[in-house]
Amino acid sequence: MVTAVPAPAPRDAAAVLQPGAPLSAAFTDAVARVLTTFCDEQAPALAAMGPELAAVQSLATRLLAGGKRLRPAFCVWGYVAAAGLPTGDPTALLRAAASLDVLHVSALVHDDVMDGSDLRRGQPAAHRQFEVQHTASGRLGDPAAFGRAGAILLGDLLVMWSVQLLQRCGLDPAVLDAATPIAETMRTEVTCGQYLDIVAQSSPLGEDPTLALDEAERVVEYKSARYTVQRPCQLGAALGGGDERLQAALAAYGSPLGRAFQFRDDELGVFGDSTVTGKPAGDDLREGKRTVLIAHAYAHAGPAGQQLLRERLGDPALDAAGVAALQQVIDDSGARDAVEAMIEQGYQRSLVALEAAELTDAGRQGLTALAEAAVRRVF
Repeated sequence: MVTAVPAPAPRDAAAVLQPGAPLSAAFTDAVARVLTTFCDEQAPALAAMGPELAAVQSLATRLLAGGKRLRPAFCVWGYVAAAGLPTGDPTALLRAAASLDVLHVSALVHDDVMDGSDLRRGQPAAHRQFEVQHTASGRLGDPAAFGRAGAILLGDLLVMWSVQLLQRCGLDPAVLDAATPIAETMRTEVTCGQYLDIVAQSSPLGEDPTLALDEAERVVEYKSARYTVQRPCQLGAALGGGDERLQAALAAYGSPLGRAFQFRDDELGVFGDSTVTGKPAGDDLREGKRTVLIAHAYAHAGPAGQQLLRERLGDPALDAAGVAALQQVIDDSGARDAVEAMIEQGYQRSLVALEAAELTDAGRQGLTALAEAAVRRVF
């Protein structure tokens, strides 16, 4: 069990909330402290049920220790857009925002089980870590089955913890009541978006490339765009007392930016440096992810390229040469350039929406900086 006591959270909002640097080390460290503290708070309840759960609490703590903290940041700056920069102790707001990373890690744990991924954020995926525990403890049965079951249950637990952290964040119950429907919608959207994703992955590449592109964009909207940018911003705005006009403006900002964020993620999943992304190169190709990048490639590749995509996309045995061959098809089709153009278009649309919105100057500055961070990243 993790027993280290985290450093106390900053008592001055100005120390962690900087409009020009919304993902500053001070902010990300503050979110990390909130999450470590929250995990430590769960330890007594788990320990009372048995020593076996120490491994669950420890793994949850480790998984929550990393990440870009984008979703908490969008939530905080959505709040600032509505209410301005808070004064005094920002801990309650940070706890509400950090609940989004608990939900995010739950989705990652489940996603890695479904995809059979080995790594996450440079460490073994949760189900692989549970496999190792099974073997090290000399347990009976199949280690892989134990690992999958353990990870599914951990992901479920993290969903419940995300609800608990939000509801007990310390903000006024009235604003929490206003924000709860947004959080509920977000949880539904990301789960259903994930189902749309597995349906798309299990469908053969068909004769109608336009249909494949439409399906890929629908998955992006519900699995990623709303959950990554739009709903966190709207949740924060609701916590800050934002009205319907601000909610609509943040939707106009968040949807195209969330799409651009995911398009960048898709590009990194195929062409990214594994030492930076923390995932093996070409993993998205082995998993058969039906991204907009792949849909564009299939629509514009020649017959030989389309045939290679049909045969090798989703092949778990795809080696480095196979990855390179598919990367070449994608490049030659013009798909990478097309997706880069879509990223830029989404980014610019988000800035136009932000410029037209009625919000605080600090909120506009923070959300503008976050938009650039979302699309210019390399991990």
